[in-house]
Amino acid sequence: MKNAFVIVTLSGLLSACAVAPTPHAPALADAPAPVPATASEPLPAAAEVLAEGERASAPDEPSPDLKLPHVALTKDMLYKLMKAELEFRGGAWQGPYMTLMGMAQQTRDPRLAQRAAEMAQAAQKGGEALAAIRLWRELAPDSDEAGQYYIAASVMADDLGEAEALFAARLRDAAPANRGMAMYQIQQLLTRAKDKAAAGALLERLLAPYTATSEARVVLAQSAYARGANAEALAHAQEALRLKPDSDIAVLTLAQVSGEQGDVAPLLATFVAANPGAREVRAAYARILVTQKQYEPARKQFLALLKEQPDNPGTLYALGILSMQLADPAAAETYLSGFITALDKNPGDERDPAKVLIMLSQLAEERGDFAAARAWLGKIEQEDAPTWFSAQLRSAQLMGRQGDLDGAQAFLAALKAEEPAQQVQVVLVHSQVLRDAGKIEQAYAVMEQGAARFPANPDLLYDFALLAEKLGRVDVMEKNLRLVMQQAPDNHHAYNALGYSLAERNVRLDEALALIDKALKMAPADPFIMDSMGWVQYRLGNLNEAEAHLRRAYALRDDVEIAVHLGEVLWQKGLKSDAQQLWREARARDPKNDTLKSTLARLQLKL
Repeated sequence: MKNAFVIVTLSGLLSACAVAPTPHAPALADAPAPVPATASEPLPAAAEVLAEGERASAPDEPSPDLKLPHVALTKDMLYKLMKAELEFRGGAWQGPYMTLMGMAQQTRDPRLAQRAAEMAQAAQKGGEALAAIRLWRELAPDSDEAGQYYIAASVMADDLGEAEALFAARLRDAAPANRGMAMYQIQQLLTRAKDKAAAGALLERLLAPYTATSEARVVLAQSAYARGANAEALAHAQEALRLKPDSDIAVLTLAQVSGEQGDVAPLLATFVAANPGAREVRAAYARILVTQKQYEPARKQFLALLKEQPDNPGTLYALGILSMQLADPAAAETYLSGFITALDKNPGDERDPAKVLIMLSQLAEERGDFAAARAWLGKIEQEDAPTWFSAQLRSAQLMGRQGDLDGAQAFLAALKAEEPAQQVQVVLVHSQVLRDAGKIEQAYAVMEQGAARFPANPDLLYDFALLAEKLGRVDVMEKNLRLVMQQAPDNHHAYNALGYSLAERNVRLDEALALIDKALKMAPADPFIMDSMGWVQYRLGNLNEAEAHLRRAYALRDDVEIAVHLGEVLWQKGLKSDAQQLWREARARDPKNDTLKSTLARLQLKL
């Protein structure tokens, strides 16, 4: 075994030892990422290294593209190397770093300097990392990787003087076709510098010989914009587009630095008209139209994009959402189902389809195809637990709407709801399924059991209270609403519900007014609470105040019940034609509305 120490070289040891992985050289645009110590690949025992040495019949040959010294590995060197790695994995950095730096200087092996740099980076010691990278570059002057790390570390340490000559040489030596990318990479790297003003000045000096090119102007515009020098950015971007009128990146940069979208849309529209194949510019133009709520023109732009790439998921999604906004459900369903198909064809795509599947289910439900609605929900993966659980609850409701009440209840009973919040959701949905089927008493029984089981859940108690009122059990309603107020004092819905109930029954009106007033102070923009306030003022005989509140509510939300209440106030004020017009509009929207029917019956009116 003694002869093994003669045969094993330092190069062989470094190849055999499973030290923490060395990162690939960063792109010039990236600062070198810290390399943490990791135990994912354990360091081999000394015997394993020695065995590797015994298998070697001759010293390792250096890599043809890296000149490495040929250094025999002594017992002392082996011990120091392994001790440094183990200590580093144990959380220490300074001792291992000094060991590797000392051995790098002794052996002149650049890989030891590189490893020391990695240790310093993992410890976030910028100065020590830069010192190790300098040594690495000195020992491997022809290594592009060492050069890139050196530039990045210099910028991160705000040692821009050292980096300037290297940047200038890189630009000078770059082929004209590649120089624009080199400029962009340099600009991105300089954004990491702490001294932004110095980095901006350096970039201007570097690009001064190339300002006759559109690429240089684009980079200068982006740099100025990042520093907040908007006027300078705008001037550079305008010159970039003048130098190269068909440049996508130039017009997009000009759009970015222009600021006001109202000015940008005509710019992009003109460019797209002249350059119909400019896909990225067209997409940017379409997005701006969306923000301006010009949905139909935006859809036309996305349709042009879809024509070029029929399976593009992003375009299909945008068209689906726009079609929903434009009240075109058939088109929305076509595009969104196309989105799901496109994702199915590209399993590597990381976009989450759950939101789109829910929208597709809603679209199918709206056209009365409950089976299709459930089928879309069935595609939601169980890994997305909260969304999947909500989808199961909705699926049960759809089953009930299909007329399969027993199946819906069995489905809910079989659903595993492990958390109390989920169990409450099951109770609420079970009750709703029964209500939808007209089984109000059974729904009440389910809610009553749920309220006894979860007495501290204000959402369940609130829904139970509303159902109790529907059945005329006002004592149960009031009791549970007061419990909600105790458990959730900021729940304005509870105050409003009790206040409105008192006003509707024309009892304890002063208390009703106080409750509704408290709710309105909590949610002053809520049209339904405004409606309650208008109604209690009407009950108190304050017709002018009632009309004012109800008109504000109706302006915010043209709800049928608000219209009915406002109509009754106007009727009592003698404005009968105005009242009848409101009621006609309400009946056109919801001819089966109970409040409207009871009001007309009480007033003995036929519209």
